[in-house]
Amino acid sequence: MDLNKTREQLSVFWRRFRKNKGAVLGLLIILITITVAIFAPQIAPHDPYAQNWRNRMEPPSREHLLGTDEHGRDQLSRIIYGSRLALTIGLISVSIGLIAGGFLGLIAGFFGGLLDNIIMRVMDVMMAFPGILLALGLVAALGPGLYNVMIAVGIWSIPLFARLVRGTVLSVKENDFVDGAKALGASNLRIIGRHILPNIIPPVLVLSTLRLATALLSAAALSFLGLGAQPPQPDWGAMLSQARAHIHSSPHLSLFPGLAIMILVLSFNMVGDGLRDALDPRLKN
Repeated sequence: MDLNKTREQLSVFWRRFRKNKGAVLGLLIILITITVAIFAPQIAPHDPYAQNWRNRMEPPSREHLLGTDEHGRDQLSRIIYGSRLALTIGLISVSIGLIAGGFLGLIAGFFGGLLDNIIMRVMDVMMAFPGILLALGLVAALGPGLYNVMIAVGIWSIPLFARLVRGTVLSVKENDFVDGAKALGASNLRIIGRHILPNIIPPVLVLSTLRLATALLSAAALSFLGLGAQPPQPDWGAMLSQARAHIHSSPHLSLFPGLAIMILVLSFNMVGDGLRDALDPRLKN
């Protein structure tokens, strides 16, 4: 019975999600990007690190579809391999914010009292700083590098997840089924696992998708400033930074990495909007 109910809920969710054509398109682009990232060695026409000084700064051609950079490296191959870094940065940084922020928000919302006040005041202090400045400060303290960017962007996401989870837990706690479970003598761990967590998944899923877009954009900005992925790693933000000096003579060097960032960020935002509409209980018939 529970399995049939789950299938029915998933079917209803998918019917409502696919009505949003932008969300479906965004999901398709994300799936294509994931496929390209997984099979990058088979798809990339050239070695993304191989330098050929004879072919440097070439415009798009039959051999190099997106041209070559100042070191003669194939742009298409570097963008294909860059999708691996982009997805890795997004997933790891959002996972850091989700796990840490979700745990803090769950504890604060469920137990309340002094613990709630302490946790949320710390979150308020973190949110008092503009996000990109907080990430810049953390990377400056930790040192430039890809892993430090993931940590910095992840820490930036912690207060957002903490506040969302806390608010959702406070709302779910007021339901009768939670009071009934307490009256039957259920432990706090059982109440959290059986009644609280399943009801906070939809808003957390929506926020996670939207934060993926923000994480990709923030990581690209930090790499553009030289604080993220270091050469010769094929990072889209770093490729944009290196192309600044040639933006007038070779605009293709900045055009294609910028389009890659824009399309992937837009795709995650569209999927997030579609998830929000499909999971919002106020829109259900």
